[in-house]
Amino acid sequence: MMDPNMKQLQENLVDIETGAEQVLLARHQLVENDKVLMKEMEGSSGKQLIKEICPTCGDHDPKEHTWLMFPGSDIFARVPFHVAHTVLEKDQERLDIGSKKLQSFVKEKSLVIAEKGALAGRFGADTEILGGESVQGPDVKYQLG
Repeated sequence: MMDPNMKQLQENLVDIETGAEQVLLARHQLVENDKVLMKEMEGSSGKQLIKEICPTCGDHDPKEHTWLMFPGSDIFARVPFHVAHTVLEKDQERLDIGSKKLQSFVKEKSLVIAEKGALAGRFGADTEILGGESVQGPDVKYQLG
């Protein structure tokens, strides 16, 4: 009979190994995808044995070139259509991730500010007008949605 701790360790190792195999397969697929993109960029005249169908451009002619200006530069490059939209999609993904990070940051900081305001119970500190009379800010209720 196997010790329960040993059995748990064995199950954890199997899970890790399965995950590692999936990572290796994914990395292999990335390398293959890069090879295909680089072959298209080089404009190799070799006949394709397998015709790829891109979900965005379908079975678009890989030899058709598109002018693309890279971010942060004034240089245009003539690249295959598939490469152009792939670059644009990746840039869009990065922009989406960046905007989500910023939205999370804004939400987090807004909550912190709201909590501080809720603890104070008032919006704006008590102030004095030049004439010497004291003015208090209105009560504020927070509703975050």
